[in-house]
Amino acid sequence: MSDDETTEDKTGEPSGRLSLPGRPSRVSRRHWLLALTAVGTVVVLFAAREILLPFILALVLAYVFTPAVVWLEKKRIPRWVAILSIYAITLGSMYGFIRVTGPRMVAEARIFAQELPKQFKKFEEEMLPSLEARFRKLTGGAPAPKDVEQDEPRPAVRVTPHDDGTLDVDIGSGVVVRPIDDGAYKIEPADPIGKKKGGLAKAVAYVEKNYVELVRGGVALVAGVARSIFLFFMTLMLAAYLMITHEKIIAFFRGLVRPTARRDFDRLVTRIDDGLSGVVRGQLLICLVNGVLTAVGFAIIGVKYWPVLALVAAIGSLIPIFGSIITAVPAVAIGLTQSLTIALLVLGWILFIHQVEANYLNPKIIGTSAHLHPVLVVFVLLAGEHWFHAAGALLAVPCLSVARSLFLHFREVADRDEGWSSEPAD
Repeated sequence: MSDDETTEDKTGEPSGRLSLPGRPSRVSRRHWLLALTAVGTVVVLFAAREILLPFILALVLAYVFTPAVVWLEKKRIPRWVAILSIYAITLGSMYGFIRVTGPRMVAEARIFAQELPKQFKKFEEEMLPSLEARFRKLTGGAPAPKDVEQDEPRPAVRVTPHDDGTLDVDIGSGVVVRPIDDGAYKIEPADPIGKKKGGLAKAVAYVEKNYVELVRGGVALVAGVARSIFLFFMTLMLAAYLMITHEKIIAFFRGLVRPTARRDFDRLVTRIDDGLSGVVRGQLLICLVNGVLTAVGFAIIGVKYWPVLALVAAIGSLIPIFGSIITAVPAVAIGLTQSLTIALLVLGWILFIHQVEANYLNPKIIGTSAHLHPVLVVFVLLAGEHWFHAAGALLAVPCLSVARSLFLHFREVADRDEGWSSEPAD
């Protein structure tokens, strides 16, 4: 019988299933139905990709909190009580952390935002010429020529006549051009009211000129806050539903495979969980450890804005490799604004943290279950950021872990069917 022939049942009628030589019939109407359903699901998810954020976040929360829920259930605590308890502990801890550290972080962030332009100017005018002079001295180059005279201040209004009788009018900063009667224009200072009156008059004049933009900005701000609150509680609700019904969800997917293949399905689920537990749960724990170590070290060294830098380091650690590199740059830059010694100490402490992470945290917390090659990690990070920006960078490594587990599973099944090996692949 050829590959494209159908099998016949006991009555001699075609059964509607394709048969392969020497193997039982496997391509049935059920397989076609499942394949078409999978394609349709992918199409729907792609079309609805703009509203998937709360569902993805809920899936991550459910995956992170489910082991704790199961542990509390073993203590004879009802599942819904366990979920509410975990939510209360998590949200309470976040509120306490913000309550204790929030005011200082906000104050230091405000000061940092105000001093950032000054620090850039200081670096450009003082430190950069000094570094350039040292480099020229080391390389034996000629010293940089000094400016003999500074540029004259640019006038607010400059009129340039042309031979054809036309005039070019160049308007600088500090003045505005207002239309008046008979098609003429009046040039006046940008804020004459503010020069004659106090700050209240400035505020009134600004509101009069920009009230439409202010109303739009206020409406957009209120809408954004409301949407964020809605998405937050929606995510918590969806995650609770997933945790309450996680056995039914697994049982549903388990029921899609043949009874003889359900043992393989269980091994696939276990393999995926082993990989994701290191990538997701382990990476979150590493973020916490990195944030604490960064805060302790920077506080001892005396780096300015160390609470803000520690929070940035913890959040940046969510993205492997690139996150640590990106968050190290502002820390070293702020250390340079204080002194070269502090900058070197900051860099040394960051390298120490990364050595601890690479040689102790990753093997102990993440373990050997992930087995993701650094080249593949860099590739999926770049691809995820390119196609889906920040969300793609965050989800790239977990998706790589799932893809690796699927590949190893189906390779193992194929090898076993061909008689190559009966042992699971690592």
